[in-house]
Amino acid sequence: MTIKAPTVNISGLGTDPLEERIKAKQERWKYKIAVLSGKGGVGKSTVAVNLAAALAKMGNHVGVLDADIHGPNVAKMLGVEKAEVLAERMEDGRFEMIPPMNDFLGQITPIKVMSMGFLVSEDQPVIWRGPLVTKAIKQLLGDVKWGELDFMIIDFPPGTGDEILTVVQTVKLDAAIVVTTPQEVALLDTGKAVNMMKEMEVPYVAVIENMSYLICPHCGNEIDIFGKGGGKKLAEKEGVDFLGEIPVDLKAREASDAGIPIVLYGDTVAAKAFMELAGKLVEKLEELKAKEEAKEPES
Repeated sequence: MTIKAPTVNISGLGTDPLEERIKAKQERWKYKIAVLSGKGGVGKSTVAVNLAAALAKMGNHVGVLDADIHGPNVAKMLGVEKAEVLAERMEDGRFEMIPPMNDFLGQITPIKVMSMGFLVSEDQPVIWRGPLVTKAIKQLLGDVKWGELDFMIIDFPPGTGDEILTVVQTVKLDAAIVVTTPQEVALLDTGKAVNMMKEMEVPYVAVIENMSYLICPHCGNEIDIFGKGGGKKLAEKEGVDFLGEIPVDLKAREASDAGIPIVLYGDTVAAKAFMELAGKLVEKLEELKAKEEAKEPES
């Protein structure tokens, strides 16, 4: 299946139909959340996948868009990388893709997943410049049957480039979750991601510290392998919320490779941390939504 370029929006010739579809679809998504980081290797996709699973475990309808066009791996981490993507013909003659779903044998509300990884073979590189990447992301947003969602989670690639700009300028985000690890090098780059989201006027920006510590499997003590407290310091410095710490869990790597979020291993410290984090996020978003609704004038 190929991704065709959307209709070009030329001044004076009307609006881009794809942009209009995205605008209409996002009206059916209660909360739109970006998960990003200024650098790679911090476990950002792991956080996105497990945040989605935690929200679905709470009974929410969740969609996950893998916006990393060049290095998609969300589908594998959610156990649907072998799924066949079907398409439905719409009334106007175009086709919309049907996102694969996984409920992990009924343990959670089914999660809808869409990724570039479904559309290219596993070992085929996507060698595209920015404009093609932009078009692909917009099509994954606007030409997919997402339906009604409580949460749309958008997992970004590292950095602050085209993919992030495309989504932020196209989707009205409710929150941005910036993932970091405790060490100073990670904090330098993730601080840029925090400030980008603030400059783009995303209503709620928060920091999560991943790989905060390792629990020794022999003695049970906490080992600060990357330092301690960096994520909280970053949040305090930038004036944003700190949602919590996620420890290194030896089961997490096995779980990701098997396509099972660590959240579903309910007896682990990491699973409990993700559930607590998801609860805090929901509480904060509902609080902000209530304040916003209270400001709206009565019709």
